[in-house]
Amino acid sequence: MLPFTTDRLLLRPLRADDAHGLFELDSDSAVQRYLGGIGGPRPANLSDSEATIMRIEAHYAAAGGLGRWAVVLRATGEFMGWAGLKLVAETINGQRNFYDIGYRFLPRYWGQGYGYEAAQAWLTYGFATLGLPRICAYADVENAGSRRILEKIGLVPGATFEENGTACVWYEVAAP
Repeated sequence: MLPFTTDRLLLRPLRADDAHGLFELDSDSAVQRYLGGIGGPRPANLSDSEATIMRIEAHYAAAGGLGRWAVVLRATGEFMGWAGLKLVAETINGQRNFYDIGYRFLPRYWGQGYGYEAAQAWLTYGFATLGLPRICAYADVENAGSRRILEKIGLVPGATFEENGTACVWYEVAAP
């Protein structure tokens, strides 16, 4: 898979030199607020973020390049966070082997439409380029911002369920 762009964003695979940005992202208490049991462990140091990138790179290799990709501000080259589609093999909300759309941004980029722009780009890519039949997501019931993005791009809310002690809302949409 090749990197692609939107009006303001560059979407590309995460790489080793993103470790500092990923550490900042995953260490931020505002970012962690709604992740609870669904966001993975908070990194203790830069080495943890480097190891996360290595695991993501292995996932890319196994999934034909698909996974969580870096989101970079085109105008400046700044690392903003990540977004992407990934195949989830484990069972979540009774679902298994589904494509999950996700995103996570540094707080300084919140409220400016970047999350929507990245999520919309991945939704379009998933349906138009990859030919996926369905795309799913889930979010903490209290995370109004993330839920608003999912609904704005067309995912439909479904059942509320618990994932690792966190109350979540399930979302999905079938290919147009």
